[in-house]
Amino acid sequence: MRKYNRLDQIMDYLKIHNLVTVEELVIATEASPATIRRDLIKLDQQGVISRTHGGVTLNRFIPTQPTTLEKLHKSFTEKQLIADIAAQLIKAGDSIALDAGTTTLEIAKRITQMPIRVITSDLHIALFLSEFKQIEVTIIGGKIDDSSQSCIGEHGRSLLQQINPDISFISCNSWSLNKGVTAPTEDKALIKASFAEKADRVVLVADSSKYNCYSLFTSIPLNRFTDIITDNHLDEETLQLLKCQPFKLHIAN
Repeated sequence: MRKYNRLDQIMDYLKIHNLVTVEELVIATEASPATIRRDLIKLDQQGVISRTHGGVTLNRFIPTQPTTLEKLHKSFTEKQLIADIAAQLIKAGDSIALDAGTTTLEIAKRITQMPIRVITSDLHIALFLSEFKQIEVTIIGGKIDDSSQSCIGEHGRSLLQQINPDISFISCNSWSLNKGVTAPTEDKALIKASFAEKADRVVLVADSSKYNCYSLFTSIPLNRFTDIITDNHLDEETLQLLKCQPFKLHIAN
């Protein structure tokens, strides 16, 4: 089994069980105790978990911005399914805004045959879509954030405040009903908020592994979104709470 798959298994198990032991993780992943202990050391160093005398628990606070490489294989199948639904919301002639992220990159891969206008902060998305003549691509410009290879700062925010896209797709590293979408840095939080400011339809694309996580800076309350697209791994209680909100909830299966 590839290592990131086993780490995903550990994370998923921790989301369901509040406090777990090494022995429980050995059974859940079919890995050796030594392997599980090495994985836990790595997750502890990343600040993802907290280790206590009774076992291991998930640390829901995300202190730093993960790099694009770190996120690339995380919940990859879920991101593809979410992108499938997101792409169905777009029609020929639309102007859309794509926030930086690996999920929004998957959306970009699904719209290459459509004559549309795309505004993005993500260098990877801009370079990828620039290969397709029927797509007009605008990158917001400004300072480059080295962890996500995307634009941040006042220059990009100013441009976003002047445009009126049909749909804006927002990705994130953390979201919850109480705290909304949050970000580890003020610059990232402000850029995301600007993406949501003037769009007719504001869509959050976020897999369930990021739910109930949070970072220091609040960006967008969940009631600002018209749609939220996530996967089918949320627990039933959370699903019922989200379904009672004013946004439309889409579950990717």
